[in-house]
Amino acid sequence: MTGRKDLRLPVRLAGLALLLSLPEAAPALANGAPLVPRFTDETASSGIVSTYRGDWEYMVGGGAGSFDCNADGFPDLVLAGGEDKAKFYLNRSEAGGALKFDEQVSGLELDKVIGAYPLDVDGDGLQDVVLLRSGENVVMRGLGECRFERANEAWGFDGGDAWSTAFSATWERGNTWPTLAVGNYIDRFEDFEPWGSCTDNWLHRPASTTERRLAPPLALTPSFCPLSILFTDWNRSGTPSLRVSNDREYYKGGQEQMWKLEPGKAPELYSQAEGWKYLRIWGMGIASHDIDFDGYPEYFLTSMADNKLQKLGEIPADGKPKPSYNDVAFAKGATAHRPYTGGEIRPSTAWHTEFEDVNNDGRTDLFVAKGNVAEMPDFAEKDPNNLLIQGEDGKFTEMGDKAGIASMAKGRGGALADFNLDGLVDLLVVNQGSPVEIWRNTTEGAGRFLQLALRQDGPNRDAVGAWIEVKTGDVVQRRELTIGGGHVSGKTGWHHFGLGGLAETEIRVLWPDGEVGDWQTVAADGFYLVGRGTGPRLWKPGEGL
Repeated sequence: MTGRKDLRLPVRLAGLALLLSLPEAAPALANGAPLVPRFTDETASSGIVSTYRGDWEYMVGGGAGSFDCNADGFPDLVLAGGEDKAKFYLNRSEAGGALKFDEQVSGLELDKVIGAYPLDVDGDGLQDVVLLRSGENVVMRGLGECRFERANEAWGFDGGDAWSTAFSATWERGNTWPTLAVGNYIDRFEDFEPWGSCTDNWLHRPASTTERRLAPPLALTPSFCPLSILFTDWNRSGTPSLRVSNDREYYKGGQEQMWKLEPGKAPELYSQAEGWKYLRIWGMGIASHDIDFDGYPEYFLTSMADNKLQKLGEIPADGKPKPSYNDVAFAKGATAHRPYTGGEIRPSTAWHTEFEDVNNDGRTDLFVAKGNVAEMPDFAEKDPNNLLIQGEDGKFTEMGDKAGIASMAKGRGGALADFNLDGLVDLLVVNQGSPVEIWRNTTEGAGRFLQLALRQDGPNRDAVGAWIEVKTGDVVQRRELTIGGGHVSGKTGWHHFGLGGLAETEIRVLWPDGEVGDWQTVAADGFYLVGRGTGPRLWKPGEGL
């Protein structure tokens, strides 16, 4: 959904009357309220001074890439600048201390950057970065020590000349090179009559199973103006599909989509005959997580007004579900449809979203960045970010104001990562037209934690597409390792799990090719490198990776 200050876009609010009458928060939890997390605003002292700015083409976007590019274990940052150049910040935080970053020249400082997604494209152990832009997209090869160079020509990546607003990546089985998907928005040259001008999305597959370069992009048609896409193994078949969340404001005859990508075959959309349900939203962000411990991921889809939390309608005994999803956002207390503080009654506008356990109680929580598009009168002007905390009954309670992250800036992209390696997930939000904000998680009484990083030899070194399983009492937490989703914001690095009061737990890895690792015992409150065939190795800040 985009707009300009001098352009009042039509807003279709039919059917929202019921939503606006819903309660502001979930009902009282039957088994006791969850621990309230606490965040401290450290923007002023962090060293981060960056603003995503611009009109028309930069009403959407505003991404943050979080990744470790100097092998010290601390997440570094690249921040989109829109009309200004992107900025890179090296993490100088001390373990357990205040958040500190230094701006440095890295090679990532391009203009017209909308979003950023880190990943190790070539399997050399160094993080690379895909920069989404208004214009040519650029893949930046990591050279080590947080230096980067353009790799479009060397890797056969056609960056095009579109308005790119979504990205995801996976390794299709049998390939040594990744498959990249790019979601493109409206025709940026049709700014006065943009409706119906959605441009083609692109699928960049490897040139062959062995070549270390990409083939010319394949158009994924029809395309309906996505603002988030995600490769995800939704049915646990071992073959990820591409989920696409589209902005209904600009397409004609469109809907939410999911593409089948069988190795060696042309992409094919899931159809209603196969179980896919017709759904139209102002799709802006995707977050995925197995929130109910049933072994299959749920998907949170951000939109304007009512957000969606989608769960498989049925899981048959044979483990082969149809792609048919039911919305459980209201039942779970996760509609986040209007501001919960500040006095506004108009509906909200939601962007970046992530699942992370911010109080380490063993239940994942949900962050949503909020912000008006561009003075749109039918939507809230004061629209605070959401922090929805999951309770023992599986329902979410809004705690953004109590936690201290209820900013009224126009949020867009963001990152939830443990920036100071103290076992608590911190928060950064990129705002449109005002400075980036960053909060340190200072929750007292939080549970214990576990942070894992996977390693395997050869291509796909970071094991994208793997599943990590962690036993927590009588349930198993599961996390799918993905690249993509959110709102133009990606991250790599440590995978965080809250453990509640457990002193130790068992973990195992389901590797991307289907190999199932053994259950292995690890102590709580530790960082572990989990190598394929070698098991977990305790890592401490100050050691190299």
